[in-house]
Amino acid sequence: MDQIQLHTNAAGLSGEISIPGDKSISHRAVMFGAIATGTTTVTNFLPGDDCLSTISCFRKLGVEIVQEDNMVTVYGKGLNGLNESSEILDVGNSGTTIRLLMGILAGRPFHNVLIGDHSIGRRPMTRVVKPLLQMGAKIDGKNNGEFTPISIRGGELTAIEYTLPVASAQVKSSILFAGLQANGTTIIHEPAKTRDHTERMIRQFGGEVESNGLSVKIQGGQSLTASHVNVPGDISSAAFFMVAGAIVPNSEIILKNVGLNPTRTGIIDVMKEMGADITILPNEAEQYEPTGDIIVRTSNLVGTVIEGELIPRLIDEIPVLALLATQAKGKTIIKDAHELKVKETNRIDTVVNELSKLGASIEATEDGMIIHGGTALKSGEVSSHGDHRIGMMLAVAALITKGEVMLTDAEAISVSYPKFFNDLNNLLR
Repeated sequence: MDQIQLHTNAAGLSGEISIPGDKSISHRAVMFGAIATGTTTVTNFLPGDDCLSTISCFRKLGVEIVQEDNMVTVYGKGLNGLNESSEILDVGNSGTTIRLLMGILAGRPFHNVLIGDHSIGRRPMTRVVKPLLQMGAKIDGKNNGEFTPISIRGGELTAIEYTLPVASAQVKSSILFAGLQANGTTIIHEPAKTRDHTERMIRQFGGEVESNGLSVKIQGGQSLTASHVNVPGDISSAAFFMVAGAIVPNSEIILKNVGLNPTRTGIIDVMKEMGADITILPNEAEQYEPTGDIIVRTSNLVGTVIEGELIPRLIDEIPVLALLATQAKGKTIIKDAHELKVKETNRIDTVVNELSKLGASIEATEDGMIIHGGTALKSGEVSSHGDHRIGMMLAVAALITKGEVMLTDAEAISVSYPKFFNDLNNLLR
């Protein structure tokens, strides 16, 4: 476990950076390229550990993939071109990889076993296993398929109509991948709108999918054709700099080429509601995923309530929003965020414990947290607990502390943002 000293008491942030490629879209670009026919090229791919796990798994399934930094070429042979792996498929720390890959393998007439790291071993898979079993796949694992290792023997699938028990883009996407291979029309109902990158990419690769409010329909038996995917910058990665720009004194920064998919922009809505000085410059040229530049300046912030349908649109940004709330005037309440408990860590407890070490006035609730704002942060020793988003949140928190801050398990940040500290240093005055 490495420990590093974080930069503290920053005088200000200025300049511009290009945000690395969106993790969710990078995963999906490789997956769609692998099951499509023809050669798919992916630019601005995120070469983080999670996305490299996706590439590794599909190579083991017989797909030729060439990756050079943020450029990827996938030589797809269609769904029928996938082969049974002679090795166990290791997804590393990636929940997206394992859950979406299960949907693809559910329709393939062979057997595979999936495992992941210690964190993946604690994350619930039943939410994916249940609908895939209903469609006809044979799946088993620890505790009746709830935890890894997961064994899948795929085959002929039958379409289902399914209501998601939780708002989860990963579960929805897994069922959509299975639905592509099923007999009949698969219908999915969501309790709240989740990110729609999979639906957009199905269309980009020549498939058809129907979205109507909180329902999605897909017809089985479709074939996909290779495409080119230019991955926008990841708004979940941009979020750390958006918050830094708002809370560090004397700051004005520009974040280039950030994805502005409306299912992901909850953080912008909340920050503006809290009084953040944010300007959006949209790029009108993008066809499949909206993008733009984001300008953030030091802001006078006020507390708010974050709840309900907003939560799926900013679930990954809640740790850094909690930090933002420590610097806002008044109280911020985060509710309806049970999903934080089954991320890389229990992010409710982890955020509360680590920010408390730095002097924040914050308390955990059953489904979120309460943050009392206007608090000066102090020196301390903190840990990412192996969670990349916790690590980056703490690095931003250190920017406004007066004393030394030491971070343990900083290497976890490479999961989604390998060049995070380089970009941070480039913005420091």
